[in-house]
Amino acid sequence: MPVSAPAVLVVDDERDTLLLLKMALQRAGFRPALAASWEEVAERVKEAYEDGAGFDAVVLDLMIPVRSGFDILRALQVVLSPLPPVVMLTAVTAFEKQVEARSMGVSRYLTKPTTPKKLISTLHEVIGEHKSGLQ
Repeated sequence: MPVSAPAVLVVDDERDTLLLLKMALQRAGFRPALAASWEEVAERVKEAYEDGAGFDAVVLDLMIPVRSGFDILRALQVVLSPLPPVVMLTAVTAFEKQVEARSMGVSRYLTKPTTPKKLISTLHEVIGEHKSGLQ
């Protein structure tokens, strides 16, 4: 996959979900980096920066054991500068969680199940908005 393909950090504690997202994102021309826990997130971030690259977006589940998606988001806000656009992809539909996510800077809040087409179009939107906002 070309280096110019957008890099996306995908965080979900369900390995099957990670593999499905990986396949869909690769088919759409993205370079997914997968993580199922905070420790794996830290590894992916370290690997990306050792390679001299960052992430163009983050897809983040909310319900992750030990450190929730909100905990991981707070940590990413510290280690990723600037923070790329974050798409929360979760089964949690509670309005208050959506409000909390938006107040923390989440670009989009998608509820599971969603289609690969919806996720991919959302990623293209947020990456495009982020790049236009940086110029």
